[in-house]
Amino acid sequence: MYNPVMAVHYETETPPAPRSMLGPYRDADYVALPDEPRCELLYGSLFVTPAPSLRHQDVVFRLARLLVDHADRVGDKAFVSPVDVALADHSVVQPDVVYVKAEHGEILRRRVEGTPDLVVEVLSPGTARRDLGEKLRLYAESGIAEYWLVDPEGRTFEFLVLRDGAYTVLLPADGLYRSPAVASLEVDPEAFWRSVRL
Repeated sequence: MYNPVMAVHYETETPPAPRSMLGPYRDADYVALPDEPRCELLYGSLFVTPAPSLRHQDVVFRLARLLVDHADRVGDKAFVSPVDVALADHSVVQPDVVYVKAEHGEILRRRVEGTPDLVVEVLSPGTARRDLGEKLRLYAESGIAEYWLVDPEGRTFEFLVLRDGAYTVLLPADGLYRSPAVASLEVDPEAFWRSVRL
């Protein structure tokens, strides 16, 4: 249990390879932390999340607008970070954008308590290794049906779909990506990147 007198060890660098053992912290420790610094609990370790660049934030908000507008049309919910997503006692993360279908609305409480249908991570130099490594593993283990990795520098989308416990890349068809996890959700990657001017 978190002890406010005890020093807390925050990590700033993601290890090059996933650890084989869980770190010492759990959900109760995470909940007891102060609001700053902003961090995530990932496999029992606390990782500080650095402030994002303006381009990163521009991309996040454009994606959030797209997903919130879609959610509003169909009765689902979408949220932009920071929002806690509790996936296990050892892992509470803050994806850039989170999408939950209405049929899974029971996981929406003070925070997201369970598996969203879709998460989006916008890559940045300080978090890319985490997004491509431990978070990818955690999201697959947690059963998140769809995971979008968005690279503002390369201006690319990688649409990952969970099949048999592992993610596979799903490519757009005729210039449009059609989500298999969220009915009627479509993205035109080229049009999206044209809208990003930073």
